[in-house]
Amino acid sequence: MNLQELVHDFADALVQIDASREPFRTFQPGVGPYGEPQLVRLVATQLNRLPKYGGAVRTKRTPDLLVPNEWAIEVKITRPFGDNGREAENWSVNLLHPYAGNVSTIGDCHKLLQYSGPERGAVLVVGYEHMPARIDLTPLIRSFQTIATEVLHIRLSERVETRREGLIHPVHQSVDVFAWEVLRQQR
Repeated sequence: MNLQELVHDFADALVQIDASREPFRTFQPGVGPYGEPQLVRLVATQLNRLPKYGGAVRTKRTPDLLVPNEWAIEVKITRPFGDNGREAENWSVNLLHPYAGNVSTIGDCHKLLQYSGPERGAVLVVGYEHMPARIDLTPLIRSFQTIATEVLHIRLSERVETRREGLIHPVHQSVDVFAWEVLRQQR
């Protein structure tokens, strides 16, 4: 299975979760407010309903999502705005903090470089925006790529991405899913 296929299936799972109108805790209905562990569990459930995954997709501590013998995926969520419609503080830090051993996407790249399973490793970012976007995620995504590849010399594949629109949440109205394979050999 290639990364693009997995990214599309992941995005479709987000739409299915959103369509359930199930609220996360006391937040407004929709997929946007879910926390990372809760969201990853729900996505795994959706993926396991597809015959091609054979019910084998698992959630773990490292990696966040495991498609046995295919992919070890670390997932991050970025939301410029909270459920209340106000701009969130420090919303971009989870992608850009450039040190190993932390919870950023860059930290996840380091974890995947140490991962010893047979699966290929990838980082996947779920980004929610208004329609149209009030804060474009493009500079954040490009910054992550630049820091990872040019500053820290982490080898990433070409970015794979897909977008879904029409989500039910009044703030998290669209979702972009971005992913990169983390190539194990450092340059």
